[in-house]
Amino acid sequence: MVASWYGAKYHGRQTASGAVYDMHRLTAAHKTLPFGTRLKVTHVDNARSVVVEVNDRGPFIAGRDLDLSFGAAKKLGMVEQGVARVKIERLS
Repeated sequence: MVASWYGAKYHGRQTASGAVYDMHRLTAAHKTLPFGTRLKVTHVDNARSVVVEVNDRGPFIAGRDLDLSFGAAKKLGMVEQGVARVKIERLS
């Protein structure tokens, strides 16, 4: 799976779930998973992991499976590269 991230442009805007997007929180956007679903996301290349909550819809770019908040991307060490191969485990 491929993850990307989104940040300042959307900070403070309402997400599809109705929550206000905070780029520093550990959240994610997914096309179909229910809002509130918790996911463990692991960066395949560096083995860093983070737990996020789905609160938005996306990504809307072909070939991407998950959009992470800036905060989650930072913890995974993928901010500079922009996209990363990830493993996703559903926790709830």
